[in-house]
Amino acid sequence: MPAPTAFCASRGGPLAERERPLRGRRVLLTRAAEQSAAWKEALESLGAEVLLLPAVAFAPPQDWQELDEALRKLDGFDAILFVSKNAVRYLFQRCRDLGIKAESVGSPGRMIATVGQATGAAVGAEGVRVTYVAEESTGEGLAKELRGSLYGRKVLLPRSDRGDDRLPAALRDAGARVTEVVAYRTTSPDEFDNKIVAQIRGGEVSAIVFASPSAFHHLSRHLGSAEMANISRRVQFAAIGPTTARAIRDSGSCVAVEAEEPSAAGLARALADFYQRHSSSAAQS
Repeated sequence: MPAPTAFCASRGGPLAERERPLRGRRVLLTRAAEQSAAWKEALESLGAEVLLLPAVAFAPPQDWQELDEALRKLDGFDAILFVSKNAVRYLFQRCRDLGIKAESVGSPGRMIATVGQATGAAVGAEGVRVTYVAEESTGEGLAKELRGSLYGRKVLLPRSDRGDDRLPAALRDAGARVTEVVAYRTTSPDEFDNKIVAQIRGGEVSAIVFASPSAFHHLSRHLGSAEMANISRRVQFAAIGPTTARAIRDSGSCVAVEAEEPSAAGLARALADFYQRHSSSAAQS
């Protein structure tokens, strides 16, 4: 299935009014299996044929000590910041394991802030009210938006073992007293589907969707960074947001689509808009 030449710097804009703008496009999802359903549905609703190749998996921390200690001392925290649905999932599951009620997490007077509406909804599903949802789609954006509210406050930051230093550094720069704890591990899948890998190498997919730097790095490690860079010039690489896009570009690969809204629907719209604009340009040339 031929794919148009990739553009390295486009961003998803408003979706033009077409019923199924991804019809005839084969889109590969690299999300973990348990996180793919909504993304698959969003892409298929716009006409895409969706292939699944999980490039990440998740697991509990190897040692619960730090998280357990923080959960047993929740009264000492003024704010809890959630930057992913996985952080929500694993923290609340550990609360249940320890017999700690959800109300203790969202006790009166404590700020509960999230990155993204989906993460906020995950917190809400646990019965905890979210105080603030970041307008920007990054942890650094959350830190910037809350800068005036965090000075001198004790902040709990549950996150992946792969989390980088940018967010805690931004929080500390804002005067927060940050306690980072590993709530879950991001791992590589045990194996990749060789049939789908062959389709990637053969140019039989139109686009590959990456929702995290880890997904990109794991697939890149499997295929080789040089081959990934070459593939990105034939197949559109779509990133969920600026952090993932930056990781892809830093590796030498090209990002064709970067969603402005970090969600399944936002990514699907951005990808559809990319192909609509490409089709319009081709028709005019």
